Amino acid sequence: MSVLSGKNILLGISGGIAAYKIPFLIRLLVKKNANVKCVITNSARDFITPLTISALSNNPVYENFTTNEVNKPLWNNHVELANWADLMIIAPATSNLLSLLSSGECKNLLVASYLSCKCDIYIAPAMDLEMFNHPSNKDNINKLKKIGNHILPSPKGPLASGLNGKGRMLEPSDIVKKIEKKILSMLPMRNLKVLITAGPTHEYIDPVRFISNGSSGLMGFELAKTCLGLGAKVILITGPTHLKLEDERLELIDITSAMEMYNEVISKYKKVDIIICAAAVADYTPKKILDKKIKKESIFKNIVFKKTVDILKYLGENKKNQLIIGFALETDNEIENAIKKIKNKNLDAIVLNKFSSKNKCFQSKKNEIIYIEKNKDPIFHKLKDKKLVSVDIINYILKLYESNN
Repeated sequence: MSVLSGKNILLGISGGIAAYKIPFLIRLLVKKNANVKCVITNSARDFITPLTISALSNNPVYENFTTNEVNKPLWNNHVELANWADLMIIAPATSNLLSLLSSGECKNLLVASYLSCKCDIYIAPAMDLEMFNHPSNKDNINKLKKIGNHILPSPKGPLASGLNGKGRMLEPSDIVKKIEKKILSMLPMRNLKVLITAGPTHEYIDPVRFISNGSSGLMGFELAKTCLGLGAKVILITGPTHLKLEDERLELIDITSAMEMYNEVISKYKKVDIIICAAAVADYTPKKILDKKIKKESIFKNIVFKKTVDILKYLGENKKNQLIIGFALETDNEIENAIKKIKNKNLDAIVLNKFSSKNKCFQSKKNEIIYIEKNKDPIFHKLKDKKLVSVDIINYILKLYESNN
């Protein structure tokens, strides 16, 4: 998952030879799970076809202020396009287009969309060496930079004219990296490292049977996604689950048993700023795991259990400067028992899963929680999607972290 995942990106394409690289840029953005819409100048058609752009972006291409559809002109609303965009990329930005952008001369749909944008705008100049170095062009670039646009660098290299020097459009992969880095630098959790536990544990009785619970791991995974989206580095230690998550800032560790989770947590917790224990870890495990499957015909009277290591208690007793947030599920005296856990395990806060006939917590895409910080009143939430619940929880944790630092 990238910081571009889910972002609406408006891509402006002008008529320069570097336009042949734009399909690669679109594919990279789509691969990052971004939504891409493209607006092009008429001259861009000389270098790349709308059909190619549309096929790669999975969206129609916008070119003129109106579109003729069975002799009925339709207005391409540049304001709607601008409001849809979370960010705009203009690539390649020719000398002519830079002049129009800097002067506000609204001669085409691309410039109109640019002028209507309130989001961050990234501009990738592309032209020949002497054009790039011309004072008029430099003035236009400086003016665009001064009013808040992000001007992407033009590296040295071979140019279409046969010359060698500055003026090339930044390569598509580098455009994406520069934008990701810039977005990341502005996110509130960019300097934080978070450890999250998720899912159930399986405590084996024999080679094929185990005891467990109904946790899907979804809450922990949504918490990890939210933290990653806010720029954090995340260590996600998860019990058996069908869920998948990939991100260059994610360290995903799969475990099976409570003891395996304990070992991974204690090996990692000293390196992090925030610990969120959302896993449904077994409280008991069989004293002995049989090495052969128990036969149906066997007389099997009982299983002897022992307590598992209390991961939260260990963390509370050994924490330094980390915030520790636990999860709890209670069926009676829920708030009273949750507050006791905060005190007994030295937690900074606890998320109480409110168990009821309408909220089974496990195997559900929704959850109803009560958030409780140490020495503070409980905060009640309504039933909602776990994705939204994760946002609520992380917002509380961020405020708590900021007040402690």
